Amino acid sequence: MKRLATSWLAIGLCCLTSSVLAAPDEKLKAAAEAAKPALIDTLRDMVMIESGSSDVEGVKKMADFTEARLKALGAKTERRKVTHGPGGDIVIGTFEGTGTRKLMLIAHMDTVYERGISASEPYKVDGNRIYGPGIADDKGGIAVVLHSLQILKDAGWRDYAKLTVSFNPDEEIGSIGSGEFISELADQHDVVLSCEPTAAKPAAPHESLLLGASGTATGTLEVKGLASHAGAAPDRGRNALIELAHQLLQTMDVAKAIPGTQLNWTTAKAGTVRNQIPEDAVAGADIRLTVPDGVAKLQAALDEKVKDKLIPGTEVKVTITPGRPPFVANERGRAIAQAGQAIYAEIDRKLLIAEMTGGATDAGYANRSGKAAVVESFGLAGFGYHARDEYIDTDSIVPRLYLMTRMLIELGKHT
Repeated sequence: MKRLATSWLAIGLCCLTSSVLAAPDEKLKAAAEAAKPALIDTLRDMVMIESGSSDVEGVKKMADFTEARLKALGAKTERRKVTHGPGGDIVIGTFEGTGTRKLMLIAHMDTVYERGISASEPYKVDGNRIYGPGIADDKGGIAVVLHSLQILKDAGWRDYAKLTVSFNPDEEIGSIGSGEFISELADQHDVVLSCEPTAAKPAAPHESLLLGASGTATGTLEVKGLASHAGAAPDRGRNALIELAHQLLQTMDVAKAIPGTQLNWTTAKAGTVRNQIPEDAVAGADIRLTVPDGVAKLQAALDEKVKDKLIPGTEVKVTITPGRPPFVANERGRAIAQAGQAIYAEIDRKLLIAEMTGGATDAGYANRSGKAAVVESFGLAGFGYHARDEYIDTDSIVPRLYLMTRMLIELGKHT
């Protein structure tokens, strides 16, 4: 029965693009335009809440804020503690409808910024740009969810069996305490729309929807040597720092021979005092993957490489710890993205389909089993994420509200 239901779902999504009208829904477009000032107010309120991933108090304030807004929309809400990391709650809002499809929207409440960032990077408006820490990544995504649902509530739309909203507090540190929950919840739904931002001009010529994102892993290279006096008896030691340097150089390009993987050594530490041959050294690597067996292949290749040692008597060990899984949309997800292009064409805007990004998102967790159709980047257009001067383009607000509301309506029609 499950296989039959999945087949009908695939057929419905493949037909979705052709069902999107060439003319815009004027009432929906007008509602999106009317919602723009309120969405900007919501953005300002959220940016004023500093919510770095390790800022438990700030993340709690964001959870309180989003839960209250979901309740006001009529959702049944719950909060679930993350299982690992600094702490915080996943906020879940559930709406019961009269249709047949199970739809899910996800975004995250945390940012990469440390407490106090607002002093040097305050909320500010400059023409069609609004600046603020986390305003695009991902408070803009939360704003799209909240205001799209308000528009649909006002229109009386309930064409879904269940609509679930999930806001997590730890995406920027790999969703280490929420990822498994996102996967489990996504598997209970037909479609998941993830609301990370899309790139704004001048970084990208047009807005987009995303069908692929790298998975992540952490590499650790450890060297054990032998300490000795650096001046009186250096030859008695086994220099872990020199061996580490040798290993970094000979492994730096190992991923180039393994399609779908990327490895960059990014951190290193060795020694504690100047006059001692260091006995310990360690380096860390950022690893990105777009293939499910990438970790195993990289581990085998690295294990083979590090057998070649420069300093006799040293011990070398390399470990890869898997993180967020890669996201590669299935054909059902591609059909949704193509429907998004048709929806944007209704309002005379061009929407690109981006196949892959080196960044990692929670779409990877939502898409892990392949049960749900998943598409990424339904948030606002912006840029400067994880850097100074992060901003959103206010010209994207109305189109993005129109896209989300029209998309949900279309998805609800297909059984």
